[in-house]
Amino acid sequence: MSDIEGVYEDLEADVSLEEFREAVEAKVEQMGGLADEETAAMLVAHEVGESEVGGIADIEPGMEEAKFVAKVLSIGEKRTFERDGEDEDGQVVNVEVADETGSVRAAFWDDHAEAAIDELEEGQVLRIAGRPKEGFSGVEISVDNVEPDPDTEIDVQVSDTYTVEDLSLGLSNVNLVGVLLDTDSVRTFDRDDGSEGKVSNLVLGDSTGRVRVTLWDEQADLATELEAGTTVEVIDGYVKDRDGSLELHVGNRGTVEEIDATVEYVPENTPIEDVEIDQVVDLAGVVRSADPKRTFDRDDGSEGQVRNIRVQDATDDIRVALWGDKADLDVGPGDEVALGDVEIQDGWQDDLEASAGWQSTITVLESESAGPDAADDESSGSTDENAGLSAFADDEAGSDEEAAADTASADAGSDDPDDGEELEFTGVVVQAGSPVVLDDGETTMSVATDADVGLGEEVTARGVVRDGHLEANDVF
Repeated sequence: MSDIEGVYEDLEADVSLEEFREAVEAKVEQMGGLADEETAAMLVAHEVGESEVGGIADIEPGMEEAKFVAKVLSIGEKRTFERDGEDEDGQVVNVEVADETGSVRAAFWDDHAEAAIDELEEGQVLRIAGRPKEGFSGVEISVDNVEPDPDTEIDVQVSDTYTVEDLSLGLSNVNLVGVLLDTDSVRTFDRDDGSEGKVSNLVLGDSTGRVRVTLWDEQADLATELEAGTTVEVIDGYVKDRDGSLELHVGNRGTVEEIDATVEYVPENTPIEDVEIDQVVDLAGVVRSADPKRTFDRDDGSEGQVRNIRVQDATDDIRVALWGDKADLDVGPGDEVALGDVEIQDGWQDDLEASAGWQSTITVLESESAGPDAADDESSGSTDENAGLSAFADDEAGSDEEAAADTASADAGSDDPDDGEELEFTGVVVQAGSPVVLDDGETTMSVATDADVGLGEEVTARGVVRDGHLEANDVF
């Protein structure tokens, strides 16, 4: 057995003996006779071992070379450009490749670019060697060598349209359809070259999850043109990491368009009674009360704003602090809301509270249960008893049961049922405790019953009115 074969047998890299021999011969020639075959073989083995990566996720910009196997997801158009001081134009084709650990953009230059257009196909598996660098949308590979590898199976999706759970770091040319959960204001910033940039954010959800979308420059204004609750498609986005979470970015080559489609988004909500300090959770419930917006001065001299609301689900209620632009949201008593990525903190008098900052999503699911004065109440910060859910007034106003009784009486007006009158009332459960509170969109009714009902459920209660309460004999 030769010295080269001995070193090759100990080599844990996916390279043929013939390729290894050629690399050793090139190394001997490169060193001008200063190394024999065995020394050159050990040097080559070290270089090969260093460049082989376990997967695309292991590739870093500082590596001299990376060798990996990946599947072709998409093939871009060939672009030509002028090289400084050269008569012949250069050409490049960007190819999106992926394995089970992630995806990366591979740049095929000149002769490789021609071959990429003529010979590559989506779904094809390639063995690639190239130089990693930091590109516009993350790590990119400048391809030096490439060859087909038809014997290797790689289980990744080849698709024009992705879902949220399909996203992985480094993906580009991403199209994704989702329901718009939240929008943001446009912010400006100064670049190093002195120019001004713009950025804004959206949050999209589909049946597999949700993702934050960052819009840059010309696309940033889309955040003010699109409305929450509509279905949109992100076109030609790219995936980046921010603080350990994946985000979908849209630059000048991409866009976001409203489309006529229905997308289901169902958040995995945590019951309020189960939340713990320092958790980041999703919550959902009915707004009990909404305080006025307050402004304050930050340490850096800028002005901030915050607004507190109290949200209740079938298990408990919690104060939620809406910070920044979220303090301006049109949300008030009676609205059903979904709160995404809120942080549970230690609040006033050791009560837990939820903090909704820039990374949080606030979606109003339904507002028709609020009384006719709800909009005025919200803008003034009050919780007038004529609002549809004054049963959920602040604790200082008295017990929930007393507030519910007052509300039922106030809402009914001249049509209040008389004591002892038999009544059948149908409405949505906006309080599932004792008493149960029903709201039909115009009137709120406090119902004394032992029936097991759920928040948001539509039920009918039949019974006799006593002191403004409906003492139910039947609830169905």
